[in-house]
Amino acid sequence: MKTITEVYPVIWKGDRVLLIDQNRLPIEYITVEITSLEEMAQAIKTMIVRGAPAIGISAAYGMYLGAREIQTENKQEFLSQLEKIAQLLRATRPTAVNLFWAIERMLKTVRQASGSVEKLKQVLLETAQLIQVEDLQTCQAIGEHGLKVLPPTPHKLRIQTHCNAGALATAGYGTALGVVREAWRAGRLERVYADETRPRLQGAKLTSWECVQEGIPVTVITDNMAAHCLKLGMIDAIVVGADRIAANGDTANKIGTYNLAIAAKYHNIPFFVAASLSTVDFKLATGAEIPIEERDPVEIYQVGDTRLTPPGVEFYNPAFDVTPAELISAIITEYGALAPTELIKLREKQVF
Repeated sequence: MKTITEVYPVIWKGDRVLLIDQNRLPIEYITVEITSLEEMAQAIKTMIVRGAPAIGISAAYGMYLGAREIQTENKQEFLSQLEKIAQLLRATRPTAVNLFWAIERMLKTVRQASGSVEKLKQVLLETAQLIQVEDLQTCQAIGEHGLKVLPPTPHKLRIQTHCNAGALATAGYGTALGVVREAWRAGRLERVYADETRPRLQGAKLTSWECVQEGIPVTVITDNMAAHCLKLGMIDAIVVGADRIAANGDTANKIGTYNLAIAAKYHNIPFFVAASLSTVDFKLATGAEIPIEERDPVEIYQVGDTRLTPPGVEFYNPAFDVTPAELISAIITEYGALAPTELIKLREKQVF
């Protein structure tokens, strides 16, 4: 059995990337070898790798994998072809801003670097590795800051999550589950309630799997049980991750997060978003500007080989929704927990 700190969804090994195939969990734990740009783009599209930070790390390695195949010694030609690689990766997933942040960081770093094309390729690899190391450190800091703002209770905490924002979604520690992990280590956590997270069931499949590996008590509930559990006083706090946060604090996360935030507000339960500063898109004033990915309706009407609905039914399958800032108690970043209205204070700290 692996602990959360031993789960690394993206690993650079020799001359290739190893990805945990998250589509196969929790039934099978297998890794997929990625040796080319095209393979990485497909892995991101098909959600072999998922979770905003992990997607960003994977895209960074994808930039290097594509760059090492460029056959030129001319820097300008190299940079021109590198931009085409970036465009291909940008097109894989539209909502998770870490993807775009990582790609832009890779481009800026290599543009500012000097030396031969071979040297520039090495700079790209080193930058991708640095992004991965930094994300692990960021998640650990988020966990520590999150522990400080969890509400005091006469009993150990019952924390609810939605989707998966754990080791599998990051460099290997977690944002929302980083907070959960810190609470567990501090002896303050009784249990995690994991929403199953329709339609892809990331909570039921992935969050519960991570908790089991760590020995953290976890109860899976269906998404439509959440308000009922809040009403019964079963939940002390809700902690979720994020795929993109606008400058005003409006937050895009897995579909169903908005429902949960509304229910939490009504029942006076603190609702926290745990995310790295790289997840904040300061170019967007509000969440209304966040692009929302729509996915294949097969995710709704079929489980495995079993169809759930009759032929002729139409479907709508947005992968994310946007929770307004006024429903969020605090956004927990590596720089501390802030009210959504204070998020703009961190803008100057975001270098890329």
